[in-house]
Amino acid sequence: MTSRPVAFARTPLSLYSPRWVNPKNGQEVKPEEETEAEEQEQETKLEEEKPSDSAKAPPESSSGSEAPTTPPDSPESPPPAPPSSKPAAGSIAKQSVPEVYPQVLALPIARRPLFPGFYKAVVIRNPHVVAAIKEMMKRGQPYLGAVLLKDENADSDVITDINSVHPVGVLAQITSVFAPTGSKEGDDKEEGLTAVLYPHRRIKITNLVKAGGVVTVEDSSEPQTVESPAIEGHVQTNFLFDHAVSIVHVDNLVTQPYNKDDQYIRAFMSEIVSVFKDIAQLNPLFRDQITNFSINQVASNVFDEPDKLADFAAAVSSGEVRELQDVLESLVVDDRLRKALLVLKKELINAQLQSKLSRDVDSKIAKRQREYYLMEQLKGIKKELGMESDGKDKLIEKFKERASTLKMPDVVRKVFDEELSKLASLEPAASEASVTRNYLEWITQIPWGTHTPENFSLPHAQGILDADHYGLTDIKSRILEFLAVGKLRGSVQGKIICLVGPPGVGKTSIGKSIAGALGRRFFRFSVGGLTDVAEIKGHRRTYVGALPGKIIQALKRVGTENPLVLIDEVDKIGRGINGDPASALLEMLDPEQNNSFLDHYMDVPVDLSRVLFVCTANNLETIPAPLLDRMEVLEVSGYVSEEKAVIAERYLAPQAREASGLGTADIVLDREAVDILIKYYCRESGVRNLKKHIDKIYRKAALKVVQELGEDTFPEPLPALDASTDSTKPETTTPDQSEPTTPTSEVQSSSSPESETSSSSPASSTTPPTSPADTTPNPTEDDPKAVTTQQRKPLPIPDSVHVRITPETLKDYVGPPVYQKDRMYVRPPPPGVSTGLGYLGNGSGAVMPVEAMSMPGKGGLQLTGKLGEVIRESAQIGLSWVKGHAFELGITTSAADTFLNERDVHVHMPEGSIGKEGPSAGTAILSAFVSLFTKTPVNPDIAMTGEISLVGQVLPVGGLKEKILAAHRAGIKVIIAPAANRADIEENVPDSVKTGIRVVYVETVKEVLEEVFRGEPVAERWKETLI
Repeated sequence: MTSRPVAFARTPLSLYSPRWVNPKNGQEVKPEEETEAEEQEQETKLEEEKPSDSAKAPPESSSGSEAPTTPPDSPESPPPAPPSSKPAAGSIAKQSVPEVYPQVLALPIARRPLFPGFYKAVVIRNPHVVAAIKEMMKRGQPYLGAVLLKDENADSDVITDINSVHPVGVLAQITSVFAPTGSKEGDDKEEGLTAVLYPHRRIKITNLVKAGGVVTVEDSSEPQTVESPAIEGHVQTNFLFDHAVSIVHVDNLVTQPYNKDDQYIRAFMSEIVSVFKDIAQLNPLFRDQITNFSINQVASNVFDEPDKLADFAAAVSSGEVRELQDVLESLVVDDRLRKALLVLKKELINAQLQSKLSRDVDSKIAKRQREYYLMEQLKGIKKELGMESDGKDKLIEKFKERASTLKMPDVVRKVFDEELSKLASLEPAASEASVTRNYLEWITQIPWGTHTPENFSLPHAQGILDADHYGLTDIKSRILEFLAVGKLRGSVQGKIICLVGPPGVGKTSIGKSIAGALGRRFFRFSVGGLTDVAEIKGHRRTYVGALPGKIIQALKRVGTENPLVLIDEVDKIGRGINGDPASALLEMLDPEQNNSFLDHYMDVPVDLSRVLFVCTANNLETIPAPLLDRMEVLEVSGYVSEEKAVIAERYLAPQAREASGLGTADIVLDREAVDILIKYYCRESGVRNLKKHIDKIYRKAALKVVQELGEDTFPEPLPALDASTDSTKPETTTPDQSEPTTPTSEVQSSSSPESETSSSSPASSTTPPTSPADTTPNPTEDDPKAVTTQQRKPLPIPDSVHVRITPETLKDYVGPPVYQKDRMYVRPPPPGVSTGLGYLGNGSGAVMPVEAMSMPGKGGLQLTGKLGEVIRESAQIGLSWVKGHAFELGITTSAADTFLNERDVHVHMPEGSIGKEGPSAGTAILSAFVSLFTKTPVNPDIAMTGEISLVGQVLPVGGLKEKILAAHRAGIKVIIAPAANRADIEENVPDSVKTGIRVVYVETVKEVLEEVFRGEPVAERWKETLI
C-alpha cells in the first residue's frame, strides 16, 4: 500500500460525482462540468497513458448519438470518443480508459457476446452485483469484464466455475444505469437494474480470483462485509471483495499487426461491404442499423478499418453463438474477417429466404384479391342484366322450402330461423357463412316427422326368419314375442336388443331379418375399437370439419325417424384420450333419455325413442355394466353339426355356386363330404368358416371346368366394336394402326362374316390363339382413354359338365384336414391322465386331456401348456384337496403321514400353443391327481367338466352345448357335469347330440371320483373311508 502513495493520497472528487442516480421519468442526471478539470488533475497524478484504442472510449458528456444496439431509453449514454492522437491544445481532457486493469468484476452475458465499440444493455437481478455496481459508479470505476456463458439456457450474474464461461470477453464501461420500471427513488428493496455497457477492448480471463456466491443478508445496523485481502497494486478493486460477486484476473488481448493494403484483407473487406449492401436491400431493419452506426462514427470510417469492420459485421448479425464467439476470440485480422464474412453470408441467405417467402405470400394474396374483385364485378353485372340472382338468396330459398315439408319441433324451428337469419346477414365468402350453411344442410336433412309404416304380422315375420335362418329356435321365438308385444301396444319403443354369441352365428343377419319383418329401414355401424366420443355425440361446430354423430348420420341416410339401427361389436368399444364412447352410448340407448338426445354438433334435442336399436357382441364380460343393464340380451349359442349341414345344403352351397359362375352346372357337394368338412375342417360354432371352405370348393371346381374344357368351349370375347361401323366399313378399320395390331385385325376380319350369319358358330376355331396383349385395348395418343364400359355376360356351362365332390376327393379342393383326431387317447392311458371338456375362444368346444406326473423334488407344483390364472388356481385347489384327503383316498397309510414333501408334481395340458383359461378343468385335474397317486388309470371314454371348491363342491360352468358337441364328435360315452347345469343341458342341447352319451350330474368331488373309478379296487375301499 506504500509503493504508490501518490495515487490515492486523497479521494478523487470524481468518486463523489453523481455518476449513478435513480432517475425519474426515464431521465438521467448529468455530472457537473466543474468536476471534469479536477478529475483530470487527479488522473494525471496516476501517470496513466492513454490507451491505443481510446477512440472507443465514451466521453463524459452525452453527444446524443447511439449505436445500433443502444436502448431507446438511454439517449444520453456516452458514445465512444472520436479517435485522435492527442487532445487538442486548450481543450478539456476526457477521462481515459485505464490501459492496465488486471482485476475486474466478472459479469456473465447470455445468448450472444459483446464486441468492442458496440453498446449493449443488460439486466442485472442479483442484489449483490447490483450493490457492487452502485459502489463502482460512486467510486468512478465503472469497468467490468463481460464474458459469454457457455450454456445458452443459463442466466446468472455471477460465476461459480470458470469453465462455465468462455475465457475471452471484453472490458466494458458502464455508461449509465436505470432502475427497474415502477420503482421509487430511495426504495431499498430494489430487485435489479438495467446497465448500458460500452465494450472497449478484448480481454482474456487467466484465473478466477473470487467466485460469486449467495450471501445471506441479515437485517442489522452494521452491514455484513468481507475483509478484502491486501493486493499490491490492485487496491482500486479491493472494495469488490466486500460483495458476493465474481472477480477475475484478466489480460489484454491485442490484435496482431496487419497491413491494411494486403490484397486478401482488401478482398475480404470489399466482399463484406458488398454483402452489407445486399442485405440492406432485402432487410429494411438491417439497413437502418447500418445507417445509424455510420452516423455515429463521426471522425472515423469503420469501413476503412478491417478489425472494426469484422466486429461490426458480427455485432449486427444474428448468427450462431459459437460463430460470434469465434469472431471475438480471433486476433488475426484476416481470420477475423473470414469468420465475420461467414456469419454475414448466412445472414444474407436468411434475408433472401425471408424475401422470397414474403413475395410468394404477397403474390397469392394479390391473386386472391384480384379473383375476388372480378367475381364481385361479375355478380354485379349478372344481377344488373337479370341473368342470375344472388346465390345466397337461392340457398336461403332452398332451406326454407326444405323446412316447409318437415315437422320440426318448436325448439328446432326457432334455432333454424336464427341460423337462417344469420346466413342472410353474412357474406358468402366469410368462413362463418360456410359453417352456418353446413349446419342448415344437416338440420333440414334430419327426417323430422317422417316415419315408415310398421308391419307386426307374425306369419310374415315367421316367414322372413325361416327364409333367412335355419335353426335358432329360441332366438326366433324371442323375436316373435317381441313383435307380438309391439302389435298389442302399437309400438316397439323402449327396447334395446343385444345379440350375444360367438363369431359367425348370424347376429348381424338376424338384425337385418328383424328390420325386414317390421318393414323398417336398416342402418349398421360398428363401434369396435372406437375411442372418440365425438363419433357418438358429434363434434363441436367450432372445429374445422365438424360432423354430427353416427346416429344423426344414420337418420339422414335412411330418411325416417323409426329405422332399425344395428350397433355392431359393442363389446369391443375402446376408451382413449378423447373420452369414453361406452358412456356416451348410455344416453343414446337409454329409453328414458333418448327422447331428447343432444348431439354436440346439432345442439338441438333429437327424438330417438322411435329408433329400434339392436346391438351385437361376442362376450358380455367386456361390456360396461351400466350399458349392459339397458339391453335385453338374446344369446345366440351357435349351431350343431346337423344344423350346419342343413345350412350348407340350403344356403351356403347355392350362394357359392352362383358366386362362382356355376349356377346352371351340375356341381354336387355330397352330404358326406359336408359332414367331413364340418368335423375335420370347421368346428366353430358359427358358419362363417364353413362358408369360406364351400366357396373355396366351388372356386376350385370352376377352375377345373375351365382348364379341362379349354378356350374352345369358353372363348375370350373380342374387343367390343360398334356394329354399324363393322357392317358399313369392314375393310377400313384403322389402317394407320394395322402394324401394331395385326393379330387383332385378322381376328376381326375373319370373324365379321361369321357374325353376320350366325353368332353361335365357333369362329375362333379356325384362327390362331391370341395373347392378352393383342386383344387388350391400349391407350394411344389419339385415344388416350381407350376403355370399354360394356359389361361382360356370363358364359353358359355345357350340359356335359358333371362334377361331384365326395369325401375321397374333398382333400383335392380344401387340402388336408385341420383337425387330425378328436382325442389324444383312444386306448387306456397311463395313470395320471384324465379327459376334460373346454370351450375355445372361437365358440367351439374341445376335448382336452390333462396329464399329471410325479418326480423327486421338494413338494412343488409345475404347470405347463399356456395355462391361464384361473386354471392354475384350479390345479392348486385340486392338489390341496388331495393332500387333505390322502389318508381317506388310501394314498398314505395313516392320517399323520406327510405327503408330497419330497415329490414334485407336474401338470400339463397338450397343445401348448393354444391358450387355456377358465374354471372348467377343475374336476379333470383333481381326477388326474387321484389317478396318479393311486396308480389307477381313468377310462378314456369318460369326460368331465366343472369347477371345484376347496371343500370339494362342484360348481356350474358355461358352454355346455359346445362341450357336449365336442364330446359327441370325439365318441365320448360318459360326461360328468355339475348338477346345477342340468336344466341348461336338457333344454339347450339337442337330443341328436345327446344320443349315445350318458350324462352324470354331480354335486361333490366324491361323486366325481365314484363315477370315474367305478369298478376299480380302490373305489371299493373308498366306500368305507371316503364318506
